[in-house]
Amino acid sequence: MAWAQPDDFEICHLNDITACESVGYLIKYDSVHGTWRPSVTVEGNNVIITEGERSLTIPYSKCETLTEGSNVIMREGERSLTVPDSKCETLTELDYTGLGITMVLECTGTFLDRKALAPYFEKGIKKVVVSAPVKDADPVLNIVIGCNDNLYNPEVDHIVTAASCTTNCLAPVVKVIHEQLGIERGCITTIHNLTNTQTLVDAPNNKKSDLRRARSGLVNLAPTSTGSATAIALIFPDLKGKLNGLAVRVPLTNASITDMVFNVKKETTSEEVNELLKTASETYLKGILGYEVLPLVSTDYVNDARSSIVDAACTQVIDKCMVKIYAWYDNEYGYSQRLVDLAAIVASKM
Repeated sequence: MAWAQPDDFEICHLNDITACESVGYLIKYDSVHGTWRPSVTVEGNNVIITEGERSLTIPYSKCETLTEGSNVIMREGERSLTVPDSKCETLTELDYTGLGITMVLECTGTFLDRKALAPYFEKGIKKVVVSAPVKDADPVLNIVIGCNDNLYNPEVDHIVTAASCTTNCLAPVVKVIHEQLGIERGCITTIHNLTNTQTLVDAPNNKKSDLRRARSGLVNLAPTSTGSATAIALIFPDLKGKLNGLAVRVPLTNASITDMVFNVKKETTSEEVNELLKTASETYLKGILGYEVLPLVSTDYVNDARSSIVDAACTQVIDKCMVKIYAWYDNEYGYSQRLVDLAAIVASKM
């Protein structure tokens, strides 16, 4: 996604814990999202991708903590980009000297508080955008595009997070229902695809607080936690303590659905709820919130760049004040698009 926006982003460096060959291979091939359009080859420690007439070569860092000669080169047609790649496992190992890096997208899921992220700034990085909720006594701004991105202050917010995929699914719907009908309280269940925090077959799992993740993700439905509902309070502070929920991990690879139930202050009907959501999807939340009347299923939402797509046929209202809504989301592609959107906002104000 960032590659498709060369006027907004210059990709300077990649860091991973695997071999350069694996980086190139996984850039090209994806079991869910398919084969990437450009040609991708590996020459020695270089992964080469070409596109168009644009050509950009970024010198490889000579730092000894980086794997020597490990450059990721992106090319499609006549457009080319060489990106230094390293496999440092701690932030203190990284050396960005001379690479011209001003912003990092931190996507390891490992460094999730201000102290853990501090080494980036010690190395001259100006902004860090994190692809997971950051938990810290000094709160980090959680941004859900379309809901509260106007709160970003470049003078103060040097670390920002794009929250989670499920929070990005939930928040646009909450915004519409809360602003139009008033949410008193609610509960959500997200039916979420398996992730790497689970095991393929039964095996010990490091997450001792959730032993179900030690069971095979291929054959089980596994209830687990989700912080998405409580995280909504970081987006809509007046809903603190009024929303909660759970997740159920299912043996599918992508495209999830969230079941949302709200008690609302104003009496309403399913028709009115759908009209409110439809209007939002066509106006102030266009491209973020979707609205679908066709009887689609999960695979129909793979590679959907929207954060949340309402399944209109499933909307229900019980006794005028209890609202039930289903919303689909590609928990990988849609979230990645929002992460790039957030990075673009941060970059535009640097």
